Amino acid sequence: MSECTHDCSSCTADCSSREKANPDSFLEKLNEHSKVKKVIGIVSGKGGVGKSLVTGMLASEFSRRCYRTAILDADITGPSIPRMFGVTGRAMSVPQGIIPSKTKTGIDIMSINLMLENPTDPVIWRGPVIAGVVKQFWTDVFWDDIDYMFVDMPPGTGDVPLTVFQSIPLDGIIIVSSPQDLVAMIVAKAVNMANMMDIPIVGVVENMSYIECPDCGKHIHLYGDSHIEKVAEDNGIKLLGRLPINPEIATACDNGLIEDVKGNWLDDAVAAIEKQPNKRG
Repeated sequence: MSECTHDCSSCTADCSSREKANPDSFLEKLNEHSKVKKVIGIVSGKGGVGKSLVTGMLASEFSRRCYRTAILDADITGPSIPRMFGVTGRAMSVPQGIIPSKTKTGIDIMSINLMLENPTDPVIWRGPVIAGVVKQFWTDVFWDDIDYMFVDMPPGTGDVPLTVFQSIPLDGIIIVSSPQDLVAMIVAKAVNMANMMDIPIVGVVENMSYIECPDCGKHIHLYGDSHIEKVAEDNGIKLLGRLPINPEIATACDNGLIEDVKGNWLDDAVAAIEKQPNKRG
């Protein structure tokens, strides 16, 4: 008998840990002391397109609108959320579960970097172990009456994205893309995975879309003309916003001040998320 990896999605054994209210579902039960009303995943078909940036900016905007907001950082091997928000220290435990750290505006955050002795320590774990940690961020953390939770996903379609799609009840996903020529393939991969897993797609956000001239306000497209409108149309999804290449945004993220970044780039994304139906009623 092989050793249990606690990753039921890749296992066919019939054991007690697989018993759920719905035997056909891999959804994990939320911490009994927690309450989360709506969960939105931020995904991409490749790395380096700005999923964490979009996650941080959306969470900051929802917090400004007086929603109780949280971020579950599922990018275990490349966690950047704590740095962007200037959150340090280690997560603490109480009888109700693990307590997420809070940002200066009150956003709850759980990330592997908040559990390591040093934030620069590498996470050299196999896929099933990483997937198990992501599940624990849902089942073992005390999420206190959250209106909107954003899940910062790792790139691609591997173990961890699959685990999130199967284990956490996502109400929808936002796909993040960039203007490069590969965008059609990148978006299509994310769309196809979401459709295969029956996860609603809220829409797509293009990052690094342009630079705005500080003198005349003209938009300069460093990567050539964007084709994101056609890509969105071809995949039957909505274009929810474009983020510029802006040194001020980059500096704010580097200094842990993403909550100070304000703009109307993601207003359509915010409105779409607010309208997204809650799968849990």
